[in-house]
Amino acid sequence: VQLQASGGGLVQAGGSLRLSCVASGRAFRNYNMGWFRQRPEKEREFVAAIDSSGSSTGYADSVKGRFTISKDNAKNTVYLDIEDLEPEDTAVYRCAAAQARYSIPISVSERYNYWGRGTQVTVSS
Repeated sequence: VQLQASGGGLVQAGGSLRLSCVASGRAFRNYNMGWFRQRPEKEREFVAAIDSSGSSTGYADSVKGRFTISKDNAKNTVYLDIEDLEPEDTAVYRCAAAQARYSIPISVSERYNYWGRGTQVTVSS
């Protein structure tokens, strides 16, 4: 599976963005998907995850209520909708895919098999 993320950019605080991650290859519906981010001078951190069916989600506490992950298996795409952006959201956002035995949201990065390159989100104050 190859993943291509897009949708990042420069946004003012309080604005919103939709990040997209398109997957190539077959059987996208069998993959649990996740979004991670790496802020400047910080370790990569979990942001949001969704199970393979798109019916169950999980979020980091820091983004709950502002971030929404969704999955469209017909379009081989996972989305991350971000509202009320904060300067602290500035980061490179990467999507990841996990071919897991069970359909569950996964927050642990080591359990993901495939990673996209990422898209830069910069939030100005």
